[in-house]
Amino acid sequence: MSKMELQSPDLSYLNLQPGLCVKYQLSAAELVREALKNEEGILASSGALAVDTGKFTGRSPKDRYIVCDEVTEDSVWWGDVNIKFSPSNFDKLFHKITTYLNNKTIYVRDAKACADPSYSISIRVVTENAYQNLFANNLFLRPAEDELGKTPEWTIIAAPGFYADSLVDGTRKENFSIINLSKKMILIGGTGYTGEIKKGIFSVLNFLLPTYNDTLSMHCSANLGVNGDTAIFFGLSGTGKTTLSADPQRSLIGDDEHGWGTESIFNFEGGCYAKCVDLTLEKEPQIFKAIKFGALLENINFYPDSHDVDFSNIEKTENTRVAYPINYIDNAVLPSVASRPENIFFLTADAFGVLPPISKLTVEQAMFHFMNGYTAKIAGTEAGITEPQLTFSACFGKAFLPLHPSKYADLLGKRIKEHNVNVWLVNTGWTGGPYGIGQRMKLKYTRAMITAALNGDLAHHNYKKHHVFELMMPLHCLNVPDDVLDPAKTWNSQEEYFIKAYELNNAFIENFKQFQQTKVSEEAKEVLKMC
Repeated sequence: MSKMELQSPDLSYLNLQPGLCVKYQLSAAELVREALKNEEGILASSGALAVDTGKFTGRSPKDRYIVCDEVTEDSVWWGDVNIKFSPSNFDKLFHKITTYLNNKTIYVRDAKACADPSYSISIRVVTENAYQNLFANNLFLRPAEDELGKTPEWTIIAAPGFYADSLVDGTRKENFSIINLSKKMILIGGTGYTGEIKKGIFSVLNFLLPTYNDTLSMHCSANLGVNGDTAIFFGLSGTGKTTLSADPQRSLIGDDEHGWGTESIFNFEGGCYAKCVDLTLEKEPQIFKAIKFGALLENINFYPDSHDVDFSNIEKTENTRVAYPINYIDNAVLPSVASRPENIFFLTADAFGVLPPISKLTVEQAMFHFMNGYTAKIAGTEAGITEPQLTFSACFGKAFLPLHPSKYADLLGKRIKEHNVNVWLVNTGWTGGPYGIGQRMKLKYTRAMITAALNGDLAHHNYKKHHVFELMMPLHCLNVPDDVLDPAKTWNSQEEYFIKAYELNNAFIENFKQFQQTKVSEEAKEVLKMC
């Protein structure tokens, strides 16, 4: 029986009519063919399907909601990230969007999340467009045929052509992404950006796993050494998370979302959703080679009169993306499960140029820097503006956290203590001065420091404490000049260095004060005392 001949599952629970044209569990090749027939995109010369996602080329955080009801009212971290949505408005929108889809050909796919079977959840993805279903095929785990057709635990409905009436439906604008944790459903409308599908389920797992399984959900990449040692990498955009975890000497567990259970690290996903801006074979060979038939390119541009992708062209967006199954990576770990980590790396691109290039953290410092989730970006592109712009994202993924950050930090601290895990803060940003004066940390030095940490070469006592941040800095590291390891020594003026260092440290403390205003655990209170 071919994929095209698989019997469509019962969709009556979605108010979808039995006579509707449903294309169920199509293969990647069939979905590409459908997308081309529907004029949703074209093939790049590499064979990948290239589409434009329309008005939205990224997520819309202000239009992401969680239904507030008896399950969520007292547990969700309400605010600018998690915006309340009423159950009655959800029900009305559900009726409207399913009525809209009853007049369409729809694509239905059964999938899973969480590579460790102990934590696995089943997902049904109903999409208006074929390319969205291809994305779901690539990003989620692909179940065996005998698992198909069963009633799923979670359902995602994504209809880019359906627009809400904000005056009637309770939304801010015509686009929306709404999570209903009681009905186990996600509604997405008015946007064709596929990242809303991926991050919707990530947000769900960020609620379910810590709440019901005492499992830490993480916005991180992870890889595995030849000796079976696991490492995980946290970091916001531009810090080098993808680059540094894509190590040819180590195997990739996953590039973005993981869980840390009692015994394992496991990927939530079955694929990767990588940024493409300035992509080259030399810089990112694994990602570049994964862009082939079955992969989905989003919002890229071609060189004139060709189907060759110009990865440097960001006329549509800087957030150009490619989605592909994880088995498109040669050294991927399959299934994507590994033992608990021996090393954790917090990556930050410090544009102030004052953080050490690598430092070892205590448990309390790890919780502090995890809850802060710091990096720095350059404040715009206007001539003459070179001051760094502070960026804090709790747990290195604030936009996807339904629970208070202290919940995730507590679990992190608990796991670090239980398993005596090494935690490192790595500055991939500037040295010798702030942005505009200093220079970016050489990638070969950063790689050398991470390699030394992974190999145990930094398991010595030759450390000194930083005067301002109180971080322990190694005095020596193979293939890294000693002076590079102490950031103060790279500046021409010690006075200017310490002024900037205290400025950043005060910003850390000020940002952390927000967590003092809420009820936190005893573990978090110990961290708060540091402030």
